[in-house]
Amino acid sequence: MEKSSNIKNIVCIASGKGGVGKSTTAVNLALALKHQGLEVGLLDADIYGPSQPMMLGVKPGTRPQIKQQKFIQPIVAHGIQSISMGYLIDENTAMVWRAPMVIGAFNQLLNDTLWSDLDYLIVDLPPGTGDIQLSLAQTVKVTGAVIVTTPQDVALLDARKAIEMFLKVKVPILGVVENMSMHVCSQCGHSEHIFGEGGGKKLSEDYGVSVMGSLPLDITIRENTDNGTPVVVSQPQSSVASAYQGLAVALVKVVDELAENTPAGPTITIKDD
Repeated sequence: MEKSSNIKNIVCIASGKGGVGKSTTAVNLALALKHQGLEVGLLDADIYGPSQPMMLGVKPGTRPQIKQQKFIQPIVAHGIQSISMGYLIDENTAMVWRAPMVIGAFNQLLNDTLWSDLDYLIVDLPPGTGDIQLSLAQTVKVTGAVIVTTPQDVALLDARKAIEMFLKVKVPILGVVENMSMHVCSQCGHSEHIFGEGGGKKLSEDYGVSVMGSLPLDITIRENTDNGTPVVVSQPQSSVASAYQGLAVALVKVVDELAENTPAGPTITIKDD
Protein backbone atom coordinates (compact mmCIF):
# COMPACT_ATOMS: atom_id res chain seq x y z
CA MET A 1 0.00 0.00 0.00
CA GLU A 2 1.30 3.48 -0.88
CA LYS A 3 1.23 6.32 1.61
CA SER A 4 -1.80 8.58 1.46
CA SER A 5 -1.63 11.14 -1.34
CA ASN A 6 -2.01 14.01 1.15
CA ILE A 7 1.07 12.93 3.15
CA LYS A 8 4.31 13.78 1.39
CA ASN A 9 6.74 12.06 3.77
CA ILE A 10 6.43 9.45 6.51
CA VAL A 11 9.47 9.43 8.80
CA CYS A 12 9.91 6.85 11.56
CA ILE A 13 11.71 7.79 14.77
CA ALA A 14 13.09 4.53 16.10
CA SER A 15 15.44 3.03 18.65
CA GLY A 16 16.63 -0.43 19.51
CA LYS A 17 15.84 0.02 23.20
CA GLY A 18 13.79 2.17 25.52
CA GLY A 19 15.09 5.00 27.64
CA VAL A 20 17.17 6.75 25.00
CA GLY A 21 14.80 9.73 24.59
CA LYS A 22 13.16 8.63 21.34
CA SER A 23 9.69 10.05 22.11
CA THR A 24 11.11 13.32 23.40
CA THR A 25 13.16 13.60 20.23
CA ALA A 26 10.11 12.79 18.09
CA VAL A 27 7.86 15.47 19.59
CA ASN A 28 10.52 18.19 19.55
CA LEU A 29 11.52 17.28 15.99
CA ALA A 30 7.88 17.46 14.88
CA LEU A 31 7.51 20.89 16.49
CA ALA A 32 10.81 22.07 14.98
CA LEU A 33 9.56 21.07 11.53
CA LYS A 34 6.39 23.06 12.22
CA HIS A 35 8.62 26.00 13.21
CA GLN A 36 10.00 25.88 9.65
CA GLY A 37 6.52 26.48 8.26
CA LEU A 38 5.82 22.86 7.36
CA GLU A 39 2.56 21.01 7.99
CA VAL A 40 3.29 18.20 10.43
CA GLY A 41 1.51 15.23 11.97
CA LEU A 42 2.68 13.06 14.88
CA LEU A 43 1.57 9.45 15.22
CA ASP A 44 2.27 7.84 18.60
CA ALA A 45 2.72 4.21 17.61
CA ASP A 46 3.54 2.93 21.11
CA ILE A 47 0.28 1.13 21.86
CA TYR A 48 1.40 -0.23 25.23
CA GLY A 49 2.96 2.98 26.54
CA PRO A 50 1.63 6.07 24.70
CA SER A 51 3.37 9.23 25.92
CA GLN A 52 2.73 11.89 23.30
CA PRO A 53 -0.58 13.20 24.73
CA MET A 54 1.19 14.19 27.95
CA MET A 55 4.20 15.60 26.10
CA LEU A 56 1.91 17.70 23.90
CA GLY A 57 -0.01 19.00 26.91
CA VAL A 58 -3.33 17.52 25.82
CA LYS A 59 -5.77 17.49 28.73
CA PRO A 60 -6.42 13.95 30.09
CA GLY A 61 -9.77 12.65 28.90
CA THR A 62 -9.62 14.50 25.58
CA ARG A 63 -11.11 12.29 22.91
CA PRO A 64 -10.88 12.69 19.12
CA GLN A 65 -14.04 13.06 17.06
CA ILE A 66 -15.12 9.97 15.15
CA LYS A 67 -16.43 10.48 11.62
CA GLN A 68 -18.74 8.00 9.85
CA GLN A 69 -18.33 5.64 12.83
CA LYS A 70 -14.81 4.75 11.66
CA PHE A 71 -12.49 7.63 10.85
CA ILE A 72 -10.58 9.50 13.55
CA GLN A 73 -10.09 13.26 13.62
CA PRO A 74 -6.56 14.05 14.87
CA ILE A 75 -6.04 16.23 17.93
CA VAL A 76 -4.22 19.50 17.19
CA ALA A 77 -1.69 20.64 19.81
CA HIS A 78 0.96 23.34 19.45
CA GLY A 79 0.03 23.58 15.77
CA ILE A 80 0.64 19.94 14.83
CA GLN A 81 -1.87 17.17 14.22
CA SER A 82 -1.54 14.13 16.47
CA ILE A 83 -3.06 10.75 17.17
CA SER A 84 -2.30 8.29 19.93
CA MET A 85 -3.84 5.33 21.71
CA GLY A 86 -3.58 7.62 24.73
CA TYR A 87 -6.49 9.65 23.29
CA LEU A 88 -8.71 6.57 23.12
CA ILE A 89 -8.20 5.01 26.55
CA ASP A 90 -7.96 6.16 30.16
CA GLU A 91 -4.39 7.11 31.06
CA ASN A 92 -4.29 4.44 33.82
CA THR A 93 -5.53 1.63 31.58
CA ALA A 94 -3.03 -1.17 30.97
CA MET A 95 -3.10 -2.52 27.41
CA VAL A 96 -3.00 -6.26 28.10
CA TRP A 97 -3.16 -7.23 24.44
CA ARG A 98 -1.51 -9.89 22.34
CA ALA A 99 0.34 -9.00 19.15
CA PRO A 100 -2.59 -9.32 16.66
CA MET A 101 -4.68 -6.84 18.67
CA VAL A 102 -1.77 -4.40 18.93
CA ILE A 103 -1.15 -4.58 15.17
CA GLY A 104 -4.85 -4.03 14.50
CA ALA A 105 -4.92 -0.96 16.75
CA PHE A 106 -1.80 0.46 15.12
CA ASN A 107 -3.12 -0.06 11.61
CA GLN A 108 -6.36 1.67 12.57
CA LEU A 109 -4.47 4.70 13.92
CA LEU A 110 -2.34 4.81 10.79
CA ASN A 111 -4.97 4.26 8.13
CA ASP A 112 -8.19 5.64 9.64
CA THR A 113 -6.91 9.00 10.88
CA LEU A 114 -8.18 11.94 8.82
CA TRP A 115 -4.89 13.77 8.41
CA SER A 116 -5.05 17.10 6.62
CA ASP A 117 -2.37 17.74 4.00
CA LEU A 118 0.99 17.00 5.61
CA ASP A 119 4.55 17.66 4.58
CA TYR A 120 5.74 15.24 7.26
CA LEU A 121 4.10 12.54 9.34
CA ILE A 122 6.46 11.72 12.21
CA VAL A 123 5.86 8.22 13.58
CA ASP A 124 7.08 7.69 17.14
CA LEU A 125 7.71 3.95 17.13
CA PRO A 126 7.90 1.76 20.24
CA PRO A 127 11.39 0.53 21.09
CA GLY A 128 12.67 -2.67 19.57
CA THR A 129 12.28 -4.49 16.27
CA GLY A 130 8.89 -6.12 16.59
CA ASP A 131 5.41 -6.31 15.13
CA ILE A 132 4.67 -2.58 14.88
CA GLN A 133 7.85 -1.86 12.94
CA LEU A 134 7.22 -4.69 10.49
CA SER A 135 3.55 -3.80 10.07
CA LEU A 136 4.44 -0.18 9.27
CA ALA A 137 7.02 -1.19 6.66
CA GLN A 138 4.56 -3.57 5.03
CA THR A 139 1.53 -1.23 5.14
CA VAL A 140 2.74 2.09 3.76
CA LYS A 141 5.63 3.51 1.79
CA VAL A 142 7.95 4.96 4.42
CA THR A 143 10.31 7.77 3.42
CA GLY A 144 12.91 6.61 5.91
CA ALA A 145 13.89 6.05 9.52
CA VAL A 146 15.83 8.16 12.00
CA ILE A 147 17.65 6.11 14.64
CA VAL A 148 17.92 7.60 18.12
CA THR A 149 20.63 6.34 20.43
CA THR A 150 22.76 7.45 23.34
CA PRO A 151 26.55 7.11 23.17
CA GLN A 152 26.37 4.24 25.67
CA ASP A 153 27.67 0.93 24.31
CA VAL A 154 24.55 -1.07 25.21
CA ALA A 155 22.33 1.48 23.45
CA LEU A 156 24.55 1.40 20.36
CA LEU A 157 24.32 -2.38 20.27
CA ASP A 158 20.53 -2.24 20.13
CA ALA A 159 20.58 0.67 17.68
CA ARG A 160 22.52 -1.55 15.26
CA LYS A 161 19.72 -4.11 15.47
CA ALA A 162 17.16 -1.42 14.63
CA ILE A 163 19.19 -0.33 11.60
CA GLU A 164 19.57 -3.91 10.40
CA MET A 165 15.82 -4.47 10.72
CA PHE A 166 14.96 -1.43 8.60
CA LEU A 167 17.53 -2.41 5.98
CA LYS A 168 15.96 -5.87 5.73
CA VAL A 169 12.53 -4.37 5.00
CA LYS A 170 14.08 -1.83 2.59
CA VAL A 171 13.36 1.31 4.60
CA PRO A 172 16.14 3.90 4.07
CA ILE A 173 18.12 5.02 7.09
CA LEU A 174 18.02 8.82 7.00
CA GLY A 175 20.50 9.31 9.80
CA VAL A 176 21.45 8.84 13.43
CA VAL A 177 20.61 11.12 16.35
CA GLU A 178 22.95 10.94 19.33
CA ASN A 179 20.83 11.92 22.33
CA MET A 180 22.21 12.82 25.76
CA SER A 181 25.57 13.29 24.08
CA MET A 182 26.85 15.81 26.62
CA HIS A 183 25.78 17.30 29.92
CA VAL A 184 26.61 20.90 30.81
CA CYS A 185 26.38 21.68 34.52
CA SER A 186 23.84 24.45 35.12
CA GLN A 187 25.89 25.69 38.11
CA CYS A 188 29.49 25.76 36.89
CA GLY A 189 29.27 25.24 33.12
CA HIS A 190 31.46 22.15 33.14
CA SER A 191 30.65 19.78 30.25
CA GLU A 192 30.89 16.02 30.57
CA HIS A 193 30.19 13.02 28.35
CA ILE A 194 28.25 11.02 30.95
CA PHE A 195 27.24 8.19 28.60
CA GLY A 196 30.46 8.03 26.59
CA GLU A 197 31.71 9.83 23.53
CA GLY A 198 31.72 9.27 19.76
CA GLY A 199 29.30 6.36 19.72
CA GLY A 200 26.84 7.98 17.32
CA LYS A 201 29.66 8.92 14.95
CA LYS A 202 31.01 5.36 14.93
CA LEU A 203 27.53 3.97 14.25
CA SER A 204 26.96 6.39 11.38
CA GLU A 205 30.33 5.59 9.83
CA ASP A 206 29.69 1.85 9.98
CA TYR A 207 26.44 2.24 8.02
CA GLY A 208 27.40 5.14 5.77
CA VAL A 209 24.81 7.57 7.12
CA SER A 210 25.13 10.96 8.77
CA VAL A 211 24.84 12.04 12.38
CA MET A 212 21.84 14.31 11.95
CA GLY A 213 22.14 15.83 15.38
CA SER A 214 23.77 15.61 18.80
CA LEU A 215 21.35 16.54 21.56
CA PRO A 216 22.36 17.53 25.10
CA LEU A 217 21.36 15.99 28.40
CA ASP A 218 19.58 18.99 29.84
CA ILE A 219 17.04 19.23 32.64
CA THR A 220 14.92 21.76 30.74
CA ILE A 221 14.14 19.11 28.10
CA ARG A 222 12.70 16.78 30.71
CA GLU A 223 10.88 19.51 32.64
CA ASN A 224 9.19 20.99 29.60
CA THR A 225 8.06 17.71 28.05
CA ASP A 226 6.66 16.60 31.41
CA ASN A 227 4.74 19.89 31.56
CA GLY A 228 3.31 19.44 28.05
CA THR A 229 5.28 22.37 26.66
CA PRO A 230 8.27 20.88 24.78
CA VAL A 231 11.35 23.08 24.77
CA VAL A 232 11.01 23.93 21.06
CA VAL A 233 7.78 25.84 21.79
CA SER A 234 8.41 26.93 25.38
CA GLN A 235 12.00 28.19 24.91
CA PRO A 236 12.43 28.56 21.13
CA GLN A 237 15.46 30.87 21.44
CA SER A 238 17.41 28.55 23.75
CA SER A 239 20.47 26.57 22.70
CA VAL A 240 18.58 23.35 23.45
CA ALA A 241 15.75 24.30 21.09
CA SER A 242 18.35 25.28 18.49
CA ALA A 243 19.71 21.72 18.61
CA TYR A 244 16.28 20.34 17.68
CA GLN A 245 15.80 23.00 15.02
CA GLY A 246 19.16 22.02 13.53
CA LEU A 247 18.00 18.41 13.53
CA ALA A 248 14.85 19.41 11.62
CA VAL A 249 16.90 21.29 9.03
CA ALA A 250 19.18 18.27 8.59
CA LEU A 251 16.19 15.94 8.18
CA VAL A 252 14.58 18.09 5.48
CA LYS A 253 17.90 18.26 3.63
CA VAL A 254 18.39 14.49 3.69
CA VAL A 255 14.78 13.81 2.61
CA ASP A 256 15.05 16.32 -0.25
CA GLU A 257 18.33 14.76 -1.42
CA LEU A 258 16.79 11.30 -1.23
CA ALA A 259 13.85 12.43 -3.39
CA GLU A 260 16.22 13.95 -5.96
CA ASN A 261 18.20 10.72 -6.21
CA THR A 262 15.17 8.42 -6.41
CA PRO A 263 14.51 7.38 -10.03
CA ALA A 264 11.16 8.46 -11.42
CA GLY A 265 8.68 5.82 -12.45
CA PRO A 266 8.45 4.67 -16.07
CA THR A 267 6.92 7.07 -18.60
CA ILE A 268 4.52 5.64 -21.14
CA THR A 269 4.66 7.31 -24.53
CA ILE A 270 2.03 6.67 -27.21
CA LYS A 271 3.04 7.27 -30.83
CA ASP A 272 0.90 7.18 -33.93
CA ASP A 273 3.05 5.01 -36.22
